[in-house]
Amino acid sequence: MNTAKVDVLLGLQWGDEGKGKVVDVLTPCYDVVARFQGGPNAGHTLEFEGQKYVLRSIPSGIFQGGKTNIIGNGVVLAPDLFMDEAKGLEKSGHKLTERLHISKKAHLIMPTHRLLDKALEIAKGKNKVGTTGKGIGPTYTDKISRNGLRVGDILDDFEAKYAAHKERHMKMLASLDFNDFEGFVEVEKKWMEGVEYMRTYHLVDSEHEINCLLKEGKSVLCEGAQGTMLDVDFGSYPFVTSSNTICAGACSGLGIGPNKIGKVYGIMKAYCTRVGAGPFPTELFDETGQRMRDIGHEYGAVTGRERRCGWIDLVALKYSIMVNGVTELIMMKSDVLDTFPTIKACVAYKQNGKQIDYFPYSIDRDIEPVYAELPGWNTDMTKFTSEEQFPKEFSDYIAFLEKELETPIRIISIGPDREQTIVRK
Repeated sequence: MNTAKVDVLLGLQWGDEGKGKVVDVLTPCYDVVARFQGGPNAGHTLEFEGQKYVLRSIPSGIFQGGKTNIIGNGVVLAPDLFMDEAKGLEKSGHKLTERLHISKKAHLIMPTHRLLDKALEIAKGKNKVGTTGKGIGPTYTDKISRNGLRVGDILDDFEAKYAAHKERHMKMLASLDFNDFEGFVEVEKKWMEGVEYMRTYHLVDSEHEINCLLKEGKSVLCEGAQGTMLDVDFGSYPFVTSSNTICAGACSGLGIGPNKIGKVYGIMKAYCTRVGAGPFPTELFDETGQRMRDIGHEYGAVTGRERRCGWIDLVALKYSIMVNGVTELIMMKSDVLDTFPTIKACVAYKQNGKQIDYFPYSIDRDIEPVYAELPGWNTDMTKFTSEEQFPKEFSDYIAFLEKELETPIRIISIGPDREQTIVRK
């Protein structure tokens, strides 16, 4: 019997590539949508029928009736934030309890994890990573050090387990001289309400469920959070997230074998952005960067933080395509560049006076981008409905990118709405 394949959708840059919208566009083709890593530090923004939704922990397939949505074991989940998000979606008419399944092996973000996140950032001083403060790092730290509290724990002697974990965290906070507990009691109370709310969902052994669905011939789309360049192993370490954001993370974050992976969709912006601290070779500090930020509304969906903007980095993208095994590219926010007279693309780096065309061990200093320049298209593309309408300069830009990246660009987004999406022939 031929088992169905799992297709994987992930970001190739530093996050914020527009994964939420693309998942929403692709989900009609799939029976199941699954999240495999990350937590509520990443927001996927979807816009349709005049409404805007930001999904933090819930898979983006939730808006498609009749689909099974799975939060996998590789995800870290905050019960209070999950409850807020789910209830907000239910208000808009989407019934979640039937169509959303949560892995018992997913780890819980405790209120004390957020305090530890804050305390550890303060302790790092000028070397701080610039986390969202949502407790993601400390939760994954507990997971790796075999001290974690998991979703399945809420079904058995939970209060005692919670108290023991909290006591251990309080000792750690004391050792860091941390004493800012303002509002903690209220947060903890709401967190416990979130735990009770989670009990109303299907809490499952997601590895068994997803493999059974594949055996039944169901099509599965795996959705990553954040971007490849934030991967804990292959990103710009230490300015990374705490999980594997690459394609291999779908195997470990859902319990599927690598031979089950089918297509790998890699999402990129037509330019590049980054939130928080860390190296960014093509970052622009001038009026051009500010224009990209303003036109693209480059502010974090979860934090509201201003995103750093720059030209597309093909050295980093080639690296991302390689480590993920990307089979098809999806280019977002092409319309943001509609009014730029010249478009630049980084094709190599200069490091210590030497030109290199590969992504090196460290990009935190002495990296100078080498640019190719292409003419802009100076055309408003937001109303286009087919690739035949593209101006020659934009078609040339696509051809240039495909040649450099040696991967076809299948889908192009020309605006935030679901309708502003062109699938190329």
